[in-house]
Amino acid sequence: MSRFVIKGGRPISGTHRTPGNKNAALPMLAACLLTDEPVTLANLPLIADVRTMLELLDRMGVEVRLDEATRTVRLHARRIRSTRLDRRLCGRVRSSILFAGPLVARCGSATIYPPGGDVIGRRRVDTHLTGLQQLGVAVRANGPYTFRAKELTGARILLDEASVTGTENLLMAAALAKGRTTLYNCACEPHVQDLCRMLVAMGARMEGIGTNLLTIEGVERLHGVEARVGPDYIDAGSYLVAALVTGGELRIQDVQTADFEVLARPFARFGVKWTLEKNGTLHVPARQRLRTAYDFGDAIPKIEDGPWPAFPSDLMSVLIVLATQTRGTTLFFEKMFESRMYFVDYLIGMGARIVQCDPHRVVVTGPSALHGTRVASPDIRAGMALLVAALCARRETVILNAESIDRGYESVEEELRRLGASIVRESE
Repeated sequence: MSRFVIKGGRPISGTHRTPGNKNAALPMLAACLLTDEPVTLANLPLIADVRTMLELLDRMGVEVRLDEATRTVRLHARRIRSTRLDRRLCGRVRSSILFAGPLVARCGSATIYPPGGDVIGRRRVDTHLTGLQQLGVAVRANGPYTFRAKELTGARILLDEASVTGTENLLMAAALAKGRTTLYNCACEPHVQDLCRMLVAMGARMEGIGTNLLTIEGVERLHGVEARVGPDYIDAGSYLVAALVTGGELRIQDVQTADFEVLARPFARFGVKWTLEKNGTLHVPARQRLRTAYDFGDAIPKIEDGPWPAFPSDLMSVLIVLATQTRGTTLFFEKMFESRMYFVDYLIGMGARIVQCDPHRVVVTGPSALHGTRVASPDIRAGMALLVAALCARRETVILNAESIDRGYESVEEELRRLGASIVRESE
């Protein structure tokens, strides 16, 4: 176990390159199981969750060749030795469930232990299980999840929620199913679109990419592909907030314009200004005047999350930190996970003026002068939010359970130190 020690008050300035999207890389890694030909993925984020997925693939018999210098991995699932996943590794990541669709489509079976990941509330997998059942998969969920099917058959499926990983699992299974599959109420986040484009490049027949209605015509086999993981807008948004609350000037390279069109309105609520250059660089000016823009009639504004293109839940935690440094009052409504807001107790202990109304809603009034203290990171996004708060706090902050942040942010202390932060990692 390790911890971060941060001395706040230093501007986060310079140039940050956005790594590959964590939430795109994980399903794209799982998709290599759909073909017996080589698959090469570029712009791979070198984070803990990716390494766990690669270890799971290696245990299944997939040939894994990772080149960290070029952030490229070559995967060859010529033969799948085992369709029973390692219990310990499944418990490390939420994304282990993504192997269900590809394994049952390619091999006819899969055994997957309940996935781990962040404890941010109940994270049901019913959408995965019921959707696969409609494709002809026999599912058992007592103990490990077991999946069996002699043949997958296309179906009309209405997802009971716009689940990102549920959509991805069903897409991968439907790509090799017999006949047409229609998926309603799909997730359409940028990382889901990345997977769709990869599957099409592998020979899948698909319509509706970028919408919540996808139609897949199953094919007999898929072939190998060279694909690139798209940029991680959650990572970019997190570093953006780090610069804003410390008064630094930051250039964030390799961002997608469409992603930041969705993020522009909620950030503008706090008076944030940026420019998007034609080369895909986001420029954040220094020492911005952060002030809440109220609704008509001076009503307190509300920031709420939801499926894309609504504001992403994964940025809610850092936006709450931004609100602590913004003049005005804002209501945050986290609708997707009932435990995501619990980290605000630590912010209150650092001096933030926050009222927690219930598990889903907090009211933040700023600006507050934060001070350092000792906290623990409960999950990836809350951990990064606490790290951002520490960067603008007086005195020293210690963040325990640093490994939770490593699961979603690549070499975070090295990157922040390069951008001007005083941060070290220590063993506990």
